[in-house]
Amino acid sequence: MTYRTRLPHRTRGPGALVTGGSRGLGLFMARQLAERGCVVTIAARDADELERAAVRLREETGATVHTAVCDVRDRAAVGALVREVHERDGLDLVIANAGVIQVAPVDAVDAAEFADAMDTMFFGALHTSLEALPYLKRTRGRLGLIGSVGGLLGVPHLLPYSCAKAAVGALAEGLHAEAAASGVSVTAVHPGLMRTGSHRQAEFGGDVDAEFGWFSTAAGAPLLSMDAERAARRIVDAVIQRRARLVLTAPAKAAQLVHGAAPGLTTRLSGVAARLLPTAQGRGPLRQGAEAGEPRNPVARLVRSWGSARNDRVVDRANQHEPGPRTSS
Repeated sequence: MTYRTRLPHRTRGPGALVTGGSRGLGLFMARQLAERGCVVTIAARDADELERAAVRLREETGATVHTAVCDVRDRAAVGALVREVHERDGLDLVIANAGVIQVAPVDAVDAAEFADAMDTMFFGALHTSLEALPYLKRTRGRLGLIGSVGGLLGVPHLLPYSCAKAAVGALAEGLHAEAAASGVSVTAVHPGLMRTGSHRQAEFGGDVDAEFGWFSTAAGAPLLSMDAERAARRIVDAVIQRRARLVLTAPAKAAQLVHGAAPGLTTRLSGVAARLLPTAQGRGPLRQGAEAGEPRNPVARLVRSWGSARNDRVVDRANQHEPGPRTSS
């Protein structure tokens, strides 16, 4: 039996909120919290997707699971959501996870894509944090902010994502320092590649098929990526244990260490890697992975088929079937 760190029991909870909780990593973290006795609220923008996720969580865990349609870019909406959860369940733990993934060379995106990434991931995490902190101070609660290894170093063809996640990481570290005196812990989480099925929901620009090919391959490759349910268990443990920081996957830890010791070297190596990635084919609307075709090169198709196989298998369990509003990582 796998040991799971649990929150202290309360009559009305513990109450937990996960934004971007309808699919992928957010759904897996919500499942972990439900299995540990929490009353869980999952929030996202797609009502149908939320309901499918909630039904599955209730059936699998027997826990009380609430849903909330909420756009984390709207601070007033986030404030109303947090207040509702506090009044109904008590608010002991919050995980800000809502995000978008945009995969394209910088020549194929514009400032709008950077703004979209910042609005959803950074301001979404900021709104969630600012609205939740007054309630978490009453319960000496826990806050987890989901960053990424992409926020620890600039990743080619993921620049909007990297910029937003870097801001999330800085926010988490600053809040951890400032909230400690009030008894609230803030955990900065920086996962590497995980098998969440997110390649179907991610958005691709430039040579869409080729970009989808390399990203889906890397996100599912056994040596590069991590099982998302295992990652969710470790993240929830870290938040409950009040850890300040968690970096997941061996490649992500290695990248963090090398970049910290020799940032110039890692930047130059990133430049080498960028030359191996697809080149831009004009600027146009980004397309979701579920709409992308297979790479044109037969060898690339074979590699993608091998690399993405494990990620493809998790699509159903991660509730990643239909493209919809972008709400989770």
